[in-house]
Formats: sequence, C-alpha cells, structure tokens
Amino acid sequence: MNLLKKLLDSFKRPAPQEDSPIAQAEDANQAARLAGEACLDRHWSSVGSVERDVLAYLISPSFSGGPHWPSTRQAYRVVRRGDSIILATEGLSDPFDDAQGQGNGFEMELFVETPDIPEHARGPLGEVDPFKRSWAFELIENIAKTVADAGGITQQLARYGALSLELPGFSQSHHISGQLPEHFVTEDDCIGVLLGGPAPDFPTRLEGMPLSPVTLVPVVLITAAELEYIRAGGGEARGDLVSRLQAAGVGHVSSLQRASVV
Repeated sequence: MNLLKKLLDSFKRPAPQEDSPIAQAEDANQAARLAGEACLDRHWSSVGSVERDVLAYLISPSFSGGPHWPSTRQAYRVVRRGDSIILATEGLSDPFDDAQGQGNGFEMELFVETPDIPEHARGPLGEVDPFKRSWAFELIENIAKTVADAGGITQQLARYGALSLELPGFSQSHHISGQLPEHFVTEDDCIGVLLGGPAPDFPTRLEGMPLSPVTLVPVVLITAAELEYIRAGGGEARGDLVSRLQAAGVGHVSSLQRASVV
C-alpha cells in the first residue's frame, strides 16, 4: 500500500463517538503520551538545556515503509550540556497506538552524547535543524531503526548488560563517512557502538512514566580496534571494554578525539 492510499484511508475512517470505548482508549493513550513527554522533558531539563523544538519528519517514516515505532511520532530531542550535545530519541516509549495495557511502548529511549559535532552541523541556541547534518544524528537515527525493528532491546539489556552493534557500509553513509576519523572504521567498512554502557553520570531509569518505567539507553561510539576486540572476544570482551572506558574516564561520551583503550 502506497503512502497516499494510507493517508487517504486514515481520513476515511469514521470518527469515534465521544463516549465509545474506542474514543475512551484514544483519549487515555493521548493523556499517557502527553504525561510521558512531560516526564522526559523534566528529566532532560535536569541534565542540560533542552531545546524547545525537536528533530522530526514532515511525514512519519512508518507511512513510507520505515520501521514502526509504538506510535507514528518519531522525533529526536536536543539537549545542550556544557560543551556537549545530547541527541535522544523521542517516541520509542510512547504508548502503542490503538492498544491499552501494554505499558510505555518499548520502555526505552536511546541517546548519544558528544562534544564533537562539526560547526556546520551544530545549530545555534534555538535552532535544531542543522543537527540533521551531523554524524551523531545519522548514527542514532540508524540505531533507532534497528531497535524499532527488533521491538525494543530492554530484555536483551537485562540479560546481557551492555550490547554491541555493528553498522556496515560506512563509506555509503551521508554524513558519518565525512566526519569520523579513520581509526573508528574497520577494514571491512564498519563502525561499532555499545548500547547500554558505560553508564552516564545521571539517572537512566524513569520510574515516573505514566504506564511503566522507561530506561534511557546510551549509544557509545567505539573505535575500530575496540570493535575488533569484541569480535574476537565476544561478551567477555564487551564487558571488559565497558570497564576500560569507565576506568579511562571516557565513560558514555562519544569523543572523536580519544584513543582506543585496548
């Protein structure tokens, strides 16, 4: 079904009666969604300066064959924190459309923090659109697609701790290939990230969400040498890398200037 037909079909649906079960469910979902947004806003405001606008799409990617988030809202929040920028997903923890009793969506949001966004892609205060031209946005956008396709990763994180993920096709990327140093790229054209560790210096468990707790999951860019270390050593190497990054003072921050810790 093409995008135009989807949109037309949505307009043809009869509006539910105000006192119908469908209308009541939609009202409850909308109230929970707004309460969740407010909770996320309070949290990120305690971490840094939150931009009023979010990075969003004119039409939700779910209408054009993209991955389905819990709702059609797919957005990214910008938080300014000293010299660093945090880009965080906004919508992975939305209540599921047309469903009740299923909690806050995937019960997670992703975020990446970095001081190393090029000037041309770093919007001035009050302007967020330039961040779409940064490696950090392209990175978290692609990882969000993978996570959404998997239906969230909270169970995997609970079982294994931090996860690792490879993104192939570095040379074919729009912005990443022109902004990352060579030592982040493997010989087979991949870059790697850790998901869920090292832990940041602020809380990542939001108990005050309206339907169920939500975890904020850090996305940490790793070097090619560190990715090869995980490839060779599996889960044990991944856990050791998390410890090394923490001990080296790198933590969860994705710095393009740092050296490998292995």
